[in-house]
Amino acid sequence: MTQRHGGAILAGQLKIQGVTRVYSVPGESFLAALDGLYESGIQNVVCRQEGGAAMMAEAHGKLTGRPGVAFVTRGPGATNASSGLHVAMQDSTPMILFVGQIARAHRDREAFQEVDYRQMFGGLVKWVAEIDQTDRLPEYIARAFQIAQSGRPGPVVLALPEDMLSAMTDVADRPAAQPARAMPAPADVARIVQMLGQAKRPLVVAGGPGWSAQAAADMQRFAEGMDLPVAVPFRRQDYVNNDSAHYAGDLGVGMNPALAKRLKDADLLLVIGARVGDILTDGYTSLDPSNLGKTLIHAHPSPDEPGHVYAPDFALACDSEALIAALADAGGRAGDWAGWRAQARADYEAWQTPKETPGPVKMEQVIGWLSENLPHDAILTNGAGNYAAFVHRYYRFRSYKTQVAPTSGSMGYGFPASIAAKLAHPERTVICFAGDGCFQMTCNEMSTAIQHGAAVIVIVVNNGKYGTIRMHQEKTYPGRVSGTMIANPDFAALARAYGGYGQTVTRTEDFAAAFKQAQAAGVLSVIELQLDDEVLSTGMTLSETRAIGESAN
Repeated sequence: MTQRHGGAILAGQLKIQGVTRVYSVPGESFLAALDGLYESGIQNVVCRQEGGAAMMAEAHGKLTGRPGVAFVTRGPGATNASSGLHVAMQDSTPMILFVGQIARAHRDREAFQEVDYRQMFGGLVKWVAEIDQTDRLPEYIARAFQIAQSGRPGPVVLALPEDMLSAMTDVADRPAAQPARAMPAPADVARIVQMLGQAKRPLVVAGGPGWSAQAAADMQRFAEGMDLPVAVPFRRQDYVNNDSAHYAGDLGVGMNPALAKRLKDADLLLVIGARVGDILTDGYTSLDPSNLGKTLIHAHPSPDEPGHVYAPDFALACDSEALIAALADAGGRAGDWAGWRAQARADYEAWQTPKETPGPVKMEQVIGWLSENLPHDAILTNGAGNYAAFVHRYYRFRSYKTQVAPTSGSMGYGFPASIAAKLAHPERTVICFAGDGCFQMTCNEMSTAIQHGAAVIVIVVNNGKYGTIRMHQEKTYPGRVSGTMIANPDFAALARAYGGYGQTVTRTEDFAAAFKQAQAAGVLSVIELQLDDEVLSTGMTLSETRAIGESAN
């Protein structure tokens, strides 16, 4: 058997696991891994900051259902990358982060950039380990892929001592991981159908990990067969075709008040794959954890999730895709709730009626134009901020995996995610929405996009402030503005400085032409939308928000 250094063993194992692309910021602590990648055929996308690299890897995991992989160096590199790990954990995304580490003989001396990664990441990821023996690299890597994809998917961290990684050994490779899937029993499926049949006002909540285009199609078939209204959790709007008469909207931040009321009024909730947490329940106000007052069926890939907050009447730990297919095949009949389902759809369509915002650039019209003109397979990414609420409210997602956004609410996520999306699907249109504050957290990755040919279109929504925090500030401390105003560059000029295309839009009627020019440019493009200072959210201006705060105080 041929002797190989640890970096070559690692790269070989990644190929066996099906990895074709990794994201990295280089460090001297994992030079052997970089050497292993050199001849592996695996693309190494070099990034500008470890947070961006980790977010790209997380977005890759979201898009593919396979673990996204990132490499960062020890100490500061690992701490920077933790933001992407937090997204992966809260979003249930499979991901593996490899971290360079000091030599084994230098441990516990506070050596240069030394960190105990088990302690640092212990509560943030599914599993963290440090590999001490070169010949155990295949074992640890195979286990990392297994854990990242099993049950409720999530992130794994493997620390790589530099002397372990450069040492030679003749260990054999491990086969590709085969994550176990818990399948629903026929009796469980029959029980769900029977319980649905006894309901008067059922509501399906479909989300979480383990979905696919086939699962989305089967969910549509199931909803149509039993004439069920289907809502989705925060930033899972692409799980159901939004044009469907059975789609009722999203239970996210700034949700439709009519949908929040429908969640309260339902007499049966069938939750498939989603966690029932604070966002879905509007801070636990739509559903009372101590007195639910309705039947709850909760199916989730992890047995630890049903009952975590809300006590279910029927709990299943099973694969969501398999359960949805089985429910669609079960042939259940609709009950006496046609009017309930029709009203749920009517409420969604009424919510989509644009509410005019002040100023010459109107976000509701920009999103409406994109919803009508983008191809149905276009991918939209975003980070966090009030600007994203316009996308949630006015854009219709019609195909699975066209929305890539952090349920963790991480600012700066949208742009790195768009780069990963464009590299994974270069033939598709990829749009990143970012606020002026959100974009500046990761806009240095424009260099990464240019270097690797990721021709994404970034729409920067510029209102000169951290809008979400300003909204809460005005409600709580009206007129006392502190720490929420920001100075901005000329974003279009900044894009051009990186070698991309940039344009500034100050009137709604100029947006369509600017967008078409960005498409034609064929490179990274930035369209800056300059919003009126009064624009704060989809439903409230700055002055109106301040008035609410003044009346409350």
